[in-house]
Amino acid sequence: MNFQNKPQMENINNHQGEINHINGNAGKYNGNGHVINGINGKTVLPSVVPITDLICFSHLRWNFVFQRPQHLLTRWAKEMRVTFIEEPIFGKFDLNELKAAKSQESNQVTVLTPHIAEGSSEGQINAYLEKSIREYIAKNKIEDYILWYITPMAIPFSQNLNPRMVVYDCMDELSCFKGANPDISKNEAKLILNADVLFTGGYNLYEYKKDKHSNIHPLPSSIDQGHFESGSGSSDPADQAHIAHPRVGFFGVIDERLDIELLDGLALEMPATQFILVGPVVKIDPASLPRHENIHYLGQKSYQQLPAYLAHWDVAFLPFAKNDSTRFISPTKTPEYLCAGKPVVSTSIHDVVNPYGTMGLVNIADEVQEFSAAIHKALKQVNDKNWHMQVQTFLKMNSWDLTWLKMKKIVFETLVKKEVKAKMATGVSQTIKQ
Repeated sequence: MNFQNKPQMENINNHQGEINHINGNAGKYNGNGHVINGINGKTVLPSVVPITDLICFSHLRWNFVFQRPQHLLTRWAKEMRVTFIEEPIFGKFDLNELKAAKSQESNQVTVLTPHIAEGSSEGQINAYLEKSIREYIAKNKIEDYILWYITPMAIPFSQNLNPRMVVYDCMDELSCFKGANPDISKNEAKLILNADVLFTGGYNLYEYKKDKHSNIHPLPSSIDQGHFESGSGSSDPADQAHIAHPRVGFFGVIDERLDIELLDGLALEMPATQFILVGPVVKIDPASLPRHENIHYLGQKSYQQLPAYLAHWDVAFLPFAKNDSTRFISPTKTPEYLCAGKPVVSTSIHDVVNPYGTMGLVNIADEVQEFSAAIHKALKQVNDKNWHMQVQTFLKMNSWDLTWLKMKKIVFETLVKKEVKAKMATGVSQTIKQ
């Protein structure tokens, strides 16, 4: 399937009547050659050939921060092989090389990292990537596969592949991020045109893109409840144990999304409160971060370490700036903080305000004095049993397992419809020829 010649499946629902009566065995294809419950209780045609592989193109490193792609793809890896292709690393290499390594989380996930010589032109880079990925696919006998895009920047070297279907999991509006490639919007337009399914990582992003695709679904990031509850009863990490209380903490990437002025103002406004930030500093100069005795930068920690840090905070906060890079974010940290029983204070990020703010689960504030008052309120919220019950009720509906199952259902229903439509088109063509 050449992307340049692939029509978007805009009118696939027009064939629902035919799909519902293709065979007599009620059920829905589950991707492994079996029939399970039908679409809306109807009968559908199972695919003859199972999906054996998923190939993901990502702008994020697998081993950087464990987040949405890792949560979803490790679940896909329980059912099929997953190949995770990262953006290139450039250096003084004698030869270009596509280095492969198994992930620590699953032997079914192979991480491919292109190592490309400095000074290579964009044309040379794309030609090498297209050639090396094709060779990898052939060598590993990858024939029936899904292409799963997290970044549109993979389009130039992947558009001539032949997947069974194309999924675009749009986590963020990457064109709004600092240092975004000027071609990202052009590549995304092509990706959206050829994607069979489009997921968005938040509701505000869904509203922004809903008119661009006929099969688009908002599926915000979720939580691993057992993981973040596991910090209860743990020892306070050594580099945090000496810090006084009350503690207000944040974990995540520290970049242009952080409201530096707000953090600086809070530290001055609340000198007896300790502000702890856990995470790597990227895309901004560390020297630009505010420095006060009550601000503590503890650096990057592994996903496994985070619950222990979080467990020993009094309040968690989301001090995000209101700028282009935060316009469409849907912070995974929100439910993770709540899962650990921590009251949360956040700036008025759309997908935090709705639903968390409107439900009274998270305190919303933007200015220094307002934010300071919200922190004082949150410190009292720790003992509010009604608030804890509301949080627990809400979180019961939120997990990575549930999100992945929703995605899986949509993906395979779309695949069945697509393949039925293709079979019908082939039948019509053969009838015309006869």
